[in-house]
Amino acid sequence: MNLRSALAYALAPALFAAGLSAQAATPKPIDDVDARAAALVQQLTADERLSLLHGPMAVTMAGIIAPRDAIPGAGHIAGIPRLGIPNLAETDASLGVAWALGQRKDGATALPSGLAMASTWNPALLREGGAMIAREAHSKGFNVLLAGGVNLVREPRGGRTFEYLGEDPLLSGTLAGAAIAGIQSEHVISTVKHFALNAQETGRNHHDARIAESAARESDLLAFQLAIEQGQPGSVMCAYNRVNGVYACRNDFLLNRVLKQDWRYKGWVMSDWGATHGVEYALSGLDQQSGEQIDKAVHFLAPLREKAAQEPRYAARIEDMNRRILRSLLAVGVDRYPPTLRPIDFTTNATVSEHLARNGIVLLRNEGKALPLDAARIQHIAVIGGEADTGVPAGGGSSHVQGEAGPALSRPLGGGNPMGEFFGEHFHRSVPLKALAARAPKVKFAYRDGRHVEDAVLAAKQADVAIVFATQLTTEGLDVPGLSLPDGQDALIAAVAAANPRTIVVLETGGPVQMPWLTQTAAVIEAWYPGARGAEAITAILFGDANPSGRLPLSFPSSVSQLPRPVLPGTEAQDPDFRDDPASWQGFQIDYDIEGSDIGYRWHARRGQQPLFWFGHGLSYTSFETSGLTVLPGAPLRVEATVRNTGDRAGEELVQLYLQSLPGDSPARGATRRLIAYERLDLAPGESRRIRLTVDPRLMANWSDGGWQQVAGRYRIALGRSAGELHDSVDITLPARRWAD
Repeated sequence: MNLRSALAYALAPALFAAGLSAQAATPKPIDDVDARAAALVQQLTADERLSLLHGPMAVTMAGIIAPRDAIPGAGHIAGIPRLGIPNLAETDASLGVAWALGQRKDGATALPSGLAMASTWNPALLREGGAMIAREAHSKGFNVLLAGGVNLVREPRGGRTFEYLGEDPLLSGTLAGAAIAGIQSEHVISTVKHFALNAQETGRNHHDARIAESAARESDLLAFQLAIEQGQPGSVMCAYNRVNGVYACRNDFLLNRVLKQDWRYKGWVMSDWGATHGVEYALSGLDQQSGEQIDKAVHFLAPLREKAAQEPRYAARIEDMNRRILRSLLAVGVDRYPPTLRPIDFTTNATVSEHLARNGIVLLRNEGKALPLDAARIQHIAVIGGEADTGVPAGGGSSHVQGEAGPALSRPLGGGNPMGEFFGEHFHRSVPLKALAARAPKVKFAYRDGRHVEDAVLAAKQADVAIVFATQLTTEGLDVPGLSLPDGQDALIAAVAAANPRTIVVLETGGPVQMPWLTQTAAVIEAWYPGARGAEAITAILFGDANPSGRLPLSFPSSVSQLPRPVLPGTEAQDPDFRDDPASWQGFQIDYDIEGSDIGYRWHARRGQQPLFWFGHGLSYTSFETSGLTVLPGAPLRVEATVRNTGDRAGEELVQLYLQSLPGDSPARGATRRLIAYERLDLAPGESRRIRLTVDPRLMANWSDGGWQQVAGRYRIALGRSAGELHDSVDITLPARRWAD
C-alpha cells in the first residue's frame, strides 16, 4: 500500500493546514455582511466563482504538490486579490495548531485533550483556550481553524473520543460554542465538526449510522445546534460516514433541511478531507470540496462548471455556495484582519494550557484523605510507569500538536505503515518526575518504568507513597478494542497497591477505562492528556496547590457489557481504516436506535445500571452542600438553589440540575435522566451563595412530528452531585406546548 492510498482513507478531517497570502482589502466597517457578501458574488467571474469552492491539502508528499503560496497545513483555498478576498489557510486545531505531518517545525502550544477541557465544565475557560490557539494560528499565517469537535461520545472506545467534549448534548454544545466564539474573537474562522454521528474510527469512511430523527434531534444534532447558536462558526465540516444510508457530505436531510433550513445556518459546509465523491454533493448542501487531491476528481471544478452550464439549479447553487463562504469571511473579519507572521509567547500561552489542565483534572477517589500530599511529612515517593521520567502523553492523528522543541518521545504505529508516525504515540516535554521533584525538593524520588512488576513492587515497598502513572494511547484512525489499560498496567497497579496501601494512580487516558484495582488504591485522579504543562498541573493537584474541581463529562462503564453495543461495530469484519486497502471497504450499519438519545449516563439510568463512575462525578479537597431548590414563576423554567462551602479551604463546586422524570414515564422504559442546567462557582470556606439557573425548553421536551413537544403534566427535577447522585428534588407541572426548531 502506498502513501497516497493511506491518505485516501486514513487522513483526519483536515489533516494539515494551509497558508494564505497576506493580501486583503482596506479595512471597511461591518454593516450588513449578507448584503456585502451578495454584492461581492456579483463581482466574481465564472472562474473565480469556482475557485472558492475547492482546494487542496497544503502538503508536498507522495506525488501531492502543495500550492506555491501555501503554508504547510490542512488545506488551501486560493483567494481573489483584486477583490480583497484573501486565501483561506486552514489548519487542524481543536487542541492547538497541529503539526502538519512534521512539515512545519515551528512548534505550537498544546491544550489538554477535549475531554480534559470538558471536565472543567467551564465555558469561559474554553473560550480562553480557543482564543489562545487562534492567536497562535494567526501568528503562523492561518485564518481557518478546523476546530469545534462536538461529536457526542456514543462509543467510549472511539479513537477520537479524546478530542471531543463528552456524552451530553447540553455540556458538549455549550462548551464547543464557547471555544468557537473564542477562536472567532481573534478573526479566525472556526469550523464545527464532524456533522454528524461520526462516533467511531473503525469503518469511519463507510459505516452507516442508523437512527430515528427524533433520537438524533434530541442528542447529537442538539449538541451541534447549541454549538452553532452560541458560537456562530463560519463553517460546518461534514463527516465521512453515512447517516441513514446517505453519506453525510451529500445528506440532503442533514445539510439542507436541518442545518440550512431549520437552523437557518448562514455559513458554509466544507467536506472532510477525502469525503466528496461526486458533483451532485453540491445540490445536497455541500459548499466546498476539501483536500481535493485525495478524492477521485476535483468534482467542484470542471464537473460543476459543466453542470451549471446545463442546469440552472447548479448555477444557482454556485452563487449560494460563494455567498456563504464570503459571508463567513466578512462576518469574522478575515478580510480586515489578515494574519501577520510574528513571534509567539509560548511561556504565556503555556499558562493558559496549564490552567485548563488544572481545572480539568478529576479526583475520582480519595480514601482517608490520601490527597493532597504533605511534602513535610513524606520522605520517600516511588514514581512508577507512564513514561513519567519523559513527558505526558498526547492523542494521535490530525489534532496532535508538537511543542516548540518537538516531542519528548514518539512511537510510530502500524509496522511500517506510511501513516505510522501520524497515528503514533507522542509525549509532550512536560516531565512528571521533574515537576514532582521541583515541588518537593527534600523528598527522595525513586523512578521505575514499570516494565518489570517485581522491580516496581520493591520500590513501592520501600517508599512512603507510591504514585503510578498509567497511560492509554488513543488516536485517530484506530479504536481501542476494550476498556482495559494496555500493556499489563492493570496487573502492575494491583501489585503496587498490594505492596503499598498509600498507592495513588494518575490516569493519563484518552477515554474511560476499567479499574479492577480501584478498591485497593488510596487515591485515583484522571488527568486525561493534560497538554503542554500537564506535569505541572498534575503536581499542583497532588500536593494541593490547586483544589481539584474537574467533573467527568462522560460515564466510566464498569465493563463493555454495560454498553449498548458490547462488540465494537465493524471489528469482526475488518481492520480499522488506516490498515485497510480502500478497495476492501465494506459498508456496515451501526444501530444507534438501541440507545436512541439516551447516551452514556442516560443509558445507564434507563437500564438501571451502576457504572464505575457516573457522568458529573468528581471529588474536592473541601466539601459543599447544595440545597433549597426553588422553581421561579414564569417561562422559561428558572430555578434557584443555595450553595455552601462546608469545608476549610476554598474550592469550586459544580451545580448540576437534572430532569428526573417526565409525564408518562413507566418502569418498563426505565428511569429518565437529563442534564438540563449547570453552573460552576468558586466559594471561600463557609461562604454561601444563591444561584439562578435557566433551563433551555428543548431539554424538557421531545422531538415529535417535525417539532419540539412538551407534554402537559408533572415533571420532576433534581440537583445532583453527579448523574447518579440526585438529591433535593422538586415536582413541577408544565402545560402542553409545541414549537418549531
